[in-house]
Amino acid sequence: MTRSPAPKRTPASARPWASVPRSPLRRFLDRRRRTLAAALLCVAAGAAVHELTPPTAAMAPVAVAARDLAGGATLSGGELRVARLPADAVPQGASSDPSRLVGQRLAGPVRSGEAITDAGLVGPGLLAGTAADTAAVPVRVADPPSLQLLRPGQLVDVMLSTDAGGGPGAGTVLAARVPVLWAGAPGGAGAAGAWLGSQDAEGLLVVAARPDQAAKVAGASARGKVFFTLVDAGPR
Repeated sequence: MTRSPAPKRTPASARPWASVPRSPLRRFLDRRRRTLAAALLCVAAGAAVHELTPPTAAMAPVAVAARDLAGGATLSGGELRVARLPADAVPQGASSDPSRLVGQRLAGPVRSGEAITDAGLVGPGLLAGTAADTAAVPVRVADPPSLQLLRPGQLVDVMLSTDAGGGPGAGTVLAARVPVLWAGAPGGAGAAGAWLGSQDAEGLLVVAARPDQAAKVAGASARGKVFFTLVDAGPR
């Protein structure tokens, strides 16, 4: 029996369809292609977020109220704390040192965390933002308890009564539609007195007046009894 010769094997290099042996690096990349794709996607996302995120703003210390404070309160160290705010958000007239505010009196209520500025204190800062010729004029009213109705910014007509009965009905308007800067309601004597030129601030009303109004209001309580009436804050 005659055996047929064995078929000749074609070398792999001669078979164009044969797979080319892969290098170890290629095999590693093929096995990890999904992991590498996810990593590259995370890097791209991180770079995009970094480009879109604004740079961190410079921070500055500022003295703020440590709790809600009532208008007329005399500030103490325990009622103040230091907060850090973006430098461009710190209001003008704010202080970075709470000790500079201790002993001063608030012109109006302050919320916890609110920055304390000179405009919120009884003193020259009350005139912040007013016209250059505006004066802060104190006058003692005949009915001190009525000052409890007032808040800084309210508009009042300041009236003088020379009637023997003391009633405001026969009064003369000394200053119309002047804004209230501070009102010394009963029990309000204290730190404000030094700035107002009196040891007793009770019954004193401080208003922002033009020069012609200031001349009439100043010293009015020596000429008779001073009253005030609340007026509408809307346009006349």
